[in-house]
Amino acid sequence: MFKALGDPVRLRLLSLIASTDEVCVCDLTDAFTLSGPTISHHLRVLRETGLVDVERRATWAYYRIRPEALTQLSALLAVNTTARAAA
Repeated sequence: MFKALGDPVRLRLLSLIASTDEVCVCDLTDAFTLSGPTISHHLRVLRETGLVDVERRATWAYYRIRPEALTQLSALLAVNTTARAAA
Protein backbone atom coordinates (compact mmCIF):
# COMPACT_ATOMS: atom_id res chain seq x y z
CA MET A 1 0.00 0.00 0.00
CA PHE A 2 2.80 2.40 0.85
CA LYS A 3 4.50 1.67 -2.46
CA ALA A 4 1.28 2.51 -4.30
CA LEU A 5 1.02 5.78 -2.39
CA GLY A 6 4.64 6.65 -3.20
CA ASP A 7 3.47 8.01 -6.53
CA PRO A 8 2.26 11.63 -6.23
CA VAL A 9 -0.60 11.07 -8.70
CA ARG A 10 -1.95 8.11 -6.75
CA LEU A 11 -1.58 9.96 -3.47
CA ARG A 12 -3.58 12.88 -4.88
CA LEU A 13 -6.19 10.52 -6.32
CA LEU A 14 -6.59 8.83 -2.95
CA SER A 15 -6.92 12.22 -1.27
CA LEU A 16 -9.63 13.29 -3.74
CA ILE A 17 -11.51 10.02 -3.26
CA ALA A 18 -11.21 10.20 0.54
CA SER A 19 -12.57 13.75 0.61
CA THR A 20 -16.07 12.53 -0.31
CA ASP A 21 -18.29 9.47 0.09
CA GLU A 22 -17.73 8.51 -3.54
CA VAL A 23 -16.52 10.23 -6.68
CA CYS A 24 -17.10 9.63 -10.36
CA VAL A 25 -14.08 8.82 -12.47
CA CYS A 26 -15.12 11.71 -14.74
CA ASP A 27 -14.51 14.13 -11.86
CA LEU A 28 -11.14 12.58 -11.12
CA THR A 29 -9.88 12.86 -14.69
CA ASP A 30 -10.89 16.52 -14.80
CA ALA A 31 -8.63 17.24 -11.80
CA PHE A 32 -5.47 16.21 -13.70
CA THR A 33 -3.70 17.13 -16.91
CA LEU A 34 -2.98 13.44 -17.51
CA SER A 35 -4.73 11.30 -20.11
CA GLY A 36 -7.71 9.12 -19.21
CA PRO A 37 -5.79 5.87 -19.67
CA THR A 38 -3.03 7.11 -17.34
CA ILE A 39 -5.58 7.99 -14.64
CA SER A 40 -7.21 4.58 -15.16
CA HIS A 41 -3.84 2.90 -14.64
CA HIS A 42 -3.29 4.72 -11.34
CA LEU A 43 -6.83 3.93 -10.18
CA ARG A 44 -6.27 0.26 -11.02
CA VAL A 45 -3.15 0.22 -8.85
CA LEU A 46 -5.12 1.76 -5.95
CA ARG A 47 -7.87 -0.81 -6.48
CA GLU A 48 -5.46 -3.76 -6.66
CA THR A 49 -3.74 -2.72 -3.43
CA GLY A 50 -7.11 -2.60 -1.68
CA LEU A 51 -7.16 1.14 -0.98
CA VAL A 52 -10.30 1.88 -2.98
CA ASP A 53 -13.41 0.11 -4.22
CA VAL A 54 -15.14 0.79 -7.50
CA GLU A 55 -18.75 0.44 -8.54
CA ARG A 56 -19.77 0.66 -12.18
CA ARG A 57 -23.02 2.40 -13.05
CA ALA A 58 -23.86 2.48 -16.73
CA THR A 59 -20.77 3.94 -18.44
CA TRP A 60 -19.25 5.54 -15.33
CA ALA A 61 -17.19 4.15 -12.49
CA TYR A 62 -17.57 5.50 -8.96
CA TYR A 63 -14.72 5.18 -6.50
CA ARG A 64 -14.82 5.18 -2.72
CA ILE A 65 -12.20 4.72 -0.07
CA ARG A 66 -11.90 1.44 1.84
CA PRO A 67 -11.90 2.60 5.48
CA GLU A 68 -10.35 -0.66 6.69
CA ALA A 69 -7.34 -0.04 4.44
CA LEU A 70 -6.80 3.39 5.95
CA THR A 71 -7.18 1.91 9.42
CA GLN A 72 -4.50 -0.65 8.57
CA LEU A 73 -2.15 2.05 7.27
CA SER A 74 -2.69 4.28 10.29
CA ALA A 75 -2.02 1.35 12.64
CA LEU A 76 1.34 0.81 10.96
CA LEU A 77 2.19 4.49 11.39
CA ALA A 78 0.95 4.75 14.97
CA VAL A 79 3.55 5.80 17.49
CA ASN A 80 3.51 3.94 20.77
CA THR A 81 3.90 6.86 23.19
CA THR A 82 3.88 4.56 26.24
CA ALA A 83 6.96 2.67 25.02
CA ARG A 84 8.75 5.93 24.20
CA ALA A 85 7.99 7.41 27.64
CA ALA A 86 9.38 4.30 29.38
CA ALA A 87 12.64 4.48 27.43
